[in-house]
Amino acid sequence: MSSPPDRLLRRLEWQVVRRLDGRLQGPYRTVFRGTGIDFTGLRVYTPEDDVRHIDWNVTARLDEPHIRLYTEDRDLTVWLVLDQSASMNFGRTHQAGSVGADQYGKDSVLTDLAVCLTRLFTQGGNRVGAILYDNRLQRVIPARTGRTHVLHLTHEITKPTAALPDGSTTDLDAMLRLAATTARRRSLLFVISDFIGDVNWEPALTRLNHRHEVVTMRVVHPMELDLPDLGLVLIEDAETGEQVLADTSDPLFQQRLRAEVDAREFAVTSSMRRAGVTSHRISTDQDLVEALVDMVRRSKRRRR
Repeated sequence: MSSPPDRLLRRLEWQVVRRLDGRLQGPYRTVFRGTGIDFTGLRVYTPEDDVRHIDWNVTARLDEPHIRLYTEDRDLTVWLVLDQSASMNFGRTHQAGSVGADQYGKDSVLTDLAVCLTRLFTQGGNRVGAILYDNRLQRVIPARTGRTHVLHLTHEITKPTAALPDGSTTDLDAMLRLAATTARRRSLLFVISDFIGDVNWEPALTRLNHRHEVVTMRVVHPMELDLPDLGLVLIEDAETGEQVLADTSDPLFQQRLRAEVDAREFAVTSSMRRAGVTSHRISTDQDLVEALVDMVRRSKRRRR
């Protein structure tokens, strides 16, 4: 009898990875490619080049920007930085007999994304590692390749977590600093989180993007963006445990909530833009195949 991680991997291979065949064949390898370390020469800088490759000493001597050229390494080291904090439990719906039991919550979308990305990259011979983070517990899964490793990573991600309110918001700055110290070689990093937490994470994300290629995948639930009229409800902050009784039918409450949501969306989007990362927003009701295809298309346009 197969184990739950094996059943989950088989389900995703059938429902997602198989459907991606022919749609991502080649493109994701050309968009997310390795960076070599063997210096081969110099050439004049063009606007399409990565400014991180500018050789400032040569530029100063020749009074014209030049970039350093390296032998390209087609093999990637990929790190998944996974937010397993309490706020990622939002939207869980128990379904008896389903794989993993909980579906459609943000944590389920994070799991499916992580497993699919691991499967996609390892089937090309690339190594994939993961950093599982919440304020009280952090786990690092070393980067390896092969189907056995995919099953091991799936098992670790789907382990039950005790992500309960502890009176504090997620320390996203600490999560990103842990990623920086873990991924020592230049790598491709996927940061999968709802980015609900302290707003001091922008400098850490900027530093991380200076050394690595960083892609942020922000998982959101539709009710976080537009709370329907449910009457009088008790709302609890998943991070801090703070509770408040709210009348969702009150127009003034809806107006204030809309303003706060818009302000948060603007702040997060602006921080990611200033950090220079490739950012994507994925809703829990979004088709995963279309989300991954859109991610590759947007990343390809951005690189061009």
